Amino acid sequence: MTDVSPTLAPPAPAPDRSAPPTPAARGGQARRLLALARRDLPATVGAVVLLAIVLAAVLAPWLAPYPGDGSHATHPLDTLAGPGGRHWFGTDAVGRDLLTRVMYGARTSLTVAAAVLTVSALVGVPLGVIAGYTGGVVKDVIMRITDVFLAFPALLLSVALATVLHPGTGSAIIAISVGWWPWYARMACVTATGIRSRGFVDAARCLGVSRIRIMARHVLPNALTPVLVQLSLDAGGVILTSAALSYLGLGPQEPTAEWGLMVQQGQDLFITDWWVVAFPGLAILLTAFCFNVLGEGLRSALDPHRELTR
Repeated sequence: MTDVSPTLAPPAPAPDRSAPPTPAARGGQARRLLALARRDLPATVGAVVLLAIVLAAVLAPWLAPYPGDGSHATHPLDTLAGPGGRHWFGTDAVGRDLLTRVMYGARTSLTVAAAVLTVSALVGVPLGVIAGYTGGVVKDVIMRITDVFLAFPALLLSVALATVLHPGTGSAIIAISVGWWPWYARMACVTATGIRSRGFVDAARCLGVSRIRIMARHVLPNALTPVLVQLSLDAGGVILTSAALSYLGLGPQEPTAEWGLMVQQGQDLFITDWWVVAFPGLAILLTAFCFNVLGEGLRSALDPHRELTR
């Protein structure tokens, strides 16, 4: 009698996740990124402009037409020269090339913004996660401390602290960070409070995972998405606050190139020599605007309900 029992095929091998993506997979990712860029054109343009500003800041020693004008150099014979072929943005009251100063000022302003947001996130997010996941007395204590800082307007608090500290870039970073971290603590607390009751957190708790490990491995990564969006939105605000401190003489000092300081130095020349104020002011406006547009684009792209409402 012939054996007609079916022959079972061997199981398919599991995909090797450690292998590099295939050209088809990379092409799919590129198409998705391109579709996202086309869907939110303002955010894409803002990202491109910000990339150009960052590159100009990083490569300023090589791209700037007069690198020495970014610091101590002066040219008494070229004072207040208007925009032209030799100086595209004109010169300031001591003959320094304004295009060079704007590029070096981007380095200062972006450094201050990056440092403030990093310090604020590193302080505020862990405190908010601890408060939101632990609850009880710990949450009350942490949130009451943040309420004390939030009771003061951020700019007013920064000005008060910068007045006490010695004027400089480091003092500006400290003064702005003190008024900025509570917002991240409150945001992370609200997010962690909603995450702690989800199923995967309950499963980890039932398996005996410690609180610290749950917060570090499960709660914190899931709380980072709104924080990343808020960081991009706040970058423009930090740049404006830093420029305000420099305008009041409480931020970076001469010969450091900083946009707010350049506006303050040229305010008396606005009627007769408009370029001294116009170009650093436009740099502040353009950078802050692009950060806001990019932040709104990220918020839309990372919204979990976005596909449901389309």
